[in-house]
Amino acid sequence: MPLIPITELSDARLADFAHRTDVALKHDQKTEHGIYIAESALVLERALRAGHRPRGVLSLGGTTAEAERLLAAHPDTPIFTGPGELLAELTGYELHRGLIASLDRPALPHLTELLAGCRTVVVLENVVDPTNVGAIFRAVGAIGADAVLVTERCSDPFYRRAIRVSMGTVLQVPWTRMPDWATSRDLLHARGFHIAALALTAEAVSLRKFATDQADARAAGRDPRVALVLGTEGAGLTPEAIAAADTVVQIPMKHGIDSLNVAAASAVAIWAVTGGA
Repeated sequence: MPLIPITELSDARLADFAHRTDVALKHDQKTEHGIYIAESALVLERALRAGHRPRGVLSLGGTTAEAERLLAAHPDTPIFTGPGELLAELTGYELHRGLIASLDRPALPHLTELLAGCRTVVVLENVVDPTNVGAIFRAVGAIGADAVLVTERCSDPFYRRAIRVSMGTVLQVPWTRMPDWATSRDLLHARGFHIAALALTAEAVSLRKFATDQADARAAGRDPRVALVLGTEGAGLTPEAIAAADTVVQIPMKHGIDSLNVAAASAVAIWAVTGGA
């Protein structure tokens, strides 16, 4: 595969990496679905295992051999090499993990397609911090939910920080954008999902009770499916999300604390509902 020493930052082949924002990459007009950036050999490996097509790699000298190994099945993918200072000037940030890669974004599945075969899904309503989005995806992948649905105003899981925080889990966990709440509620109900919204309301039941009810249903031979809904940082869920829920659930708290960070809450709720399976 081509190893290309960087000598001129104006080289058009470096356009994917040249100070482009996540938003600009997402809306790249020369690609079908946009571009995203993967940092580190680990994340690139997970992206390739997911079947995503690489476009190019920036590699510091010590990581070139690793990049060549990972791209053995993609011999036409260029690997650009150069000193850290020059690559930082190109990208606008230090390559602390040795390499970054640009890849084509895959097409997102339709919601009905994504839900097929799922038992537990996590819905993110307007979660705006990509760090939280990445941490939630990591919890989903590690603890055992099946997929993630995100609203239109939710931070994009393919943003660089979300991918980095998730350690590439956003490239492994199935996800898609969801339509409005009325449509999404009907689609979830049609596939047997019980919508459980995490919110602080007077009608909320304890997560312990809700998880026990789900475990009892499984023990009785039923097949409960749950959609856990988490809201934006600070304000929480919208009235529309709460109205769409079959049950409002809250995590019991101590010492006068009313709630957890949304990423921490997601891990607790997924563990409770899935039984840590």
